[in-house]
Amino acid sequence: MAILQLSDVHKTYPLGKTEVHAVRGVSLEIQKGDFVSIAGPSGSGKSTILNLIGCIDRPSGGSVRLGGVDTAKLSDRELTRLRHRVLGFIFQSFNLIPVLDVYENVEFPLLLGREVPKPAERRERVGRLIREVGLETWTRHKANELSGGQRQRVAIARALVTRPEVVLADEPTANLDSATGESILALMQAMNREFGTTFVFSTHDARIVDLADHVVRLKDGRIAEEFRRGGAA
Repeated sequence: MAILQLSDVHKTYPLGKTEVHAVRGVSLEIQKGDFVSIAGPSGSGKSTILNLIGCIDRPSGGSVRLGGVDTAKLSDRELTRLRHRVLGFIFQSFNLIPVLDVYENVEFPLLLGREVPKPAERRERVGRLIREVGLETWTRHKANELSGGQRQRVAIARALVTRPEVVLADEPTANLDSATGESILALMQAMNREFGTTFVFSTHDARIVDLADHVVRLKDGRIAEEFRRGGAA
């Protein structure tokens, strides 16, 4: 079952008196439970496509459907609800809340929904993910007391804590050493298997491309190659 569908999607940005064509007629279908790598050189449109899938940007043309819903027909408030219900985000810039400590940053998304889990369940989920990303001894440290790699691990735990249907990850291993990067990828693979979570990565990391069961390569805003392991897409 397709959980994400892009149909002839275009995205242009104004740059002075000209326009930048970041995405040019991309059509893409992602199935529930896919482990997807969107790869390509800088400027190929990877992050733009992630932002379009995540309803952070709206397409200049074409359509983006998330869970069967045409996102162009939703109001900003409806898009916010859809993002919170379905999506988890891992940003390159981390987007942690400076006044909160590690535990509070990871817990924060659980407090935003209409149905807030009970305290015991929140403690179990948050504690498990903090352990999984190796930050048990940093639980009560504020974000500005952490290294870049540690902040990235907090961002990853925060994205996973709501057990979203789809996780969008923009270069999630970029600030991690090799060992930590491999452990994080193993955690994501485990969530993919255990919960059927769909992962969509924008990445230069060959390890993610090798692990993906669905690979999309971009060039100049277009799909240059697409395949699934074991056969063509």
